[in-house]
Amino acid sequence: MRTVGVEEELLLVDPENGDPRAMSAAVLARAAADVTGEQVFEKELHDQMVEFATHPQEDMADLREEIVRCRKEAAGYAGGLGCAVAALATSPLPLSPSVGLNHRYRWMAEQYDITSRQLVCGCHVHVCVESDEEGVAVADRVRPWLSVLSALSANSPFWQGRDTGYSSYRSRVWQQWPSAGPTEVFGSAEEYHRRVADMVATGVILDEAMVYFDARLSERYPTVEIRVADVCLHADSAVLVAMLARGLVETAAREWREGVPPAELSVSLVRLANWRAARFGLTDLLLHPATLRPAPAAKVVGALLEHVGEALADSGDLAHAREACERLLREGNGAQVQRDLLERTGSLREVVTGCVRRTQE
Repeated sequence: MRTVGVEEELLLVDPENGDPRAMSAAVLARAAADVTGEQVFEKELHDQMVEFATHPQEDMADLREEIVRCRKEAAGYAGGLGCAVAALATSPLPLSPSVGLNHRYRWMAEQYDITSRQLVCGCHVHVCVESDEEGVAVADRVRPWLSVLSALSANSPFWQGRDTGYSSYRSRVWQQWPSAGPTEVFGSAEEYHRRVADMVATGVILDEAMVYFDARLSERYPTVEIRVADVCLHADSAVLVAMLARGLVETAAREWREGVPPAELSVSLVRLANWRAARFGLTDLLLHPATLRPAPAAKVVGALLEHVGEALADSGDLAHAREACERLLREGNGAQVQRDLLERTGSLREVVTGCVRRTQE
């Protein structure tokens, strides 16, 4: 069975008023000084966020347990400094993000004006593959389906103190990076690596790590890294995204071995599917991955479950995935939870503090 690992970026906030706080260096120092804990936390581009990475897991219950543990550990380290963590993909409250001091981040700040305003938190899922050739075949074949993961995980309706009208505004901000977004079909690992080398050679990006494709080969691990999801408010939603990502990877790999070609969809159409998922989440029509025509969100989610159904059944995850999708369709994703909190409380500060509590549930 393929292993799955998850990277989550968490927002650091004031526990009383919800304002983002530039405390990552201090939080990471506390984590490093804890000899009883594992070193799973890392610095990110902005000082108002921290990142953790789980171990590769086969069992989804084990993955959930580790995500919850890492979130609680992050909250503990932050709490000792008068800070809190929130699984929010954007800050509902206004902020001016500050960039870390290392050479890489300073280069990015000088090269791209967006770093001064682009604090967003995502969830990246790593699914193991046997080779670069299999990994590129997977990346070529999962393209139409990734927008559905974006809709399910959408958790960023607010930006700089206002409702954007989007469910995943993070994904729209993320598209400002020059290398971000969907790709055309590569066809082979050789072509993939040639394209990446050409991109680095332009000097527009610093190195291979800055190739921010929606699905890419990891430069550190033998995995395909799927990078479309917002950080999810609830751990169960993060597990669902990981479960579906593994199902997509396994299904794509089987199609490749059976000689099924990838769908020849243009990047422009895939971008439109991504936009609609970001705009509406689960509240309106999405573009159906098989037809790229509008369809109800429940039908599109059902199509994804059908597409990966055999792989999910083989891993023992099908019933869990169906139940989790039905719950999200019924109760709403993180974006809907945030809007419901605002409607009840009338305060974006209460939205943040309410999400701090939900981050550890």
